[in-house]
Amino acid sequence: MLTAEDLASVKTKSELVRKLDEKGTDVSDILNKIKYEEELKSLQIELVKFQQWVKKNNKRVAIIFEGRDAAGKGGSIRRFMEHLNPRSSRLVALNKPTDIEKGQWYFMRYIKELPNPGEIVFFDRSWYNRAVVEPVMGFCTDEQYNTFMAQVPEFEHMLYEDGLIIIKFWLSISKNEQLARFNSRQENPLKRWKFSPVDKKGQELWGRYTTYKEHMFSKTHTTYSPWVIVRTNDKQEARLESIRYVLSKFDYEGKDEAVANLFPDPNVVMHYFRSSYQID
Repeated sequence: MLTAEDLASVKTKSELVRKLDEKGTDVSDILNKIKYEEELKSLQIELVKFQQWVKKNNKRVAIIFEGRDAAGKGGSIRRFMEHLNPRSSRLVALNKPTDIEKGQWYFMRYIKELPNPGEIVFFDRSWYNRAVVEPVMGFCTDEQYNTFMAQVPEFEHMLYEDGLIIIKFWLSISKNEQLARFNSRQENPLKRWKFSPVDKKGQELWGRYTTYKEHMFSKTHTTYSPWVIVRTNDKQEARLESIRYVLSKFDYEGKDEAVANLFPDPNVVMHYFRSSYQID
């Protein structure tokens, strides 16, 4: 154990690690945490540069995060947005549709949230609710589902032709890891609010989710709007590799000066058609 005198003598992270090592403490977890935080900071610096480039060139960027419950969508988005200028970036996490919205064209409420010139918008779930969650849970009719699946490729093609850049992430989590995270949420009073009856159903209906997920990929993975699979059993790794993937897609100003590695690990992040084995 470190004494008060030991702590008073420590000025840097490396000194703390060395002091713990001298005391015979296993510092592997600490070293991994320090490495993760340093890498994340380097990547977030690049995200700031990227945002400035988007703003300067009036680009419109929508980054969609989809996946099963507890796959890490919210945590990943927080790391993306942590140091971005809120004036030109925002989060969209829509509640269930109102009665008025239920009577509108399905895509209408999402169209209103698409990025303006110079803006990055992060979607914590998107119009793809209708591709997986809604049919699995019985929240839409077969007709509504079939109409959506027929329209969504054309909808995204129109956005592509209009110059909107869409990145579609599917955060992939194994059944055992999802259950472990659900149990952790229930045990933690600060996270208990995240657990809902719908989450519990996710485990019970795992196979049904898989069927609809695979159908979604087969019908909506296109050259102009591909699905990007991110394996998220390791949360920290998934966050870093997701950021790397986004940064790798753009030639923003100052990219050549990056300290961080900007090449995503293909074992963690991959296009759907290159994913021969999926953990979920």
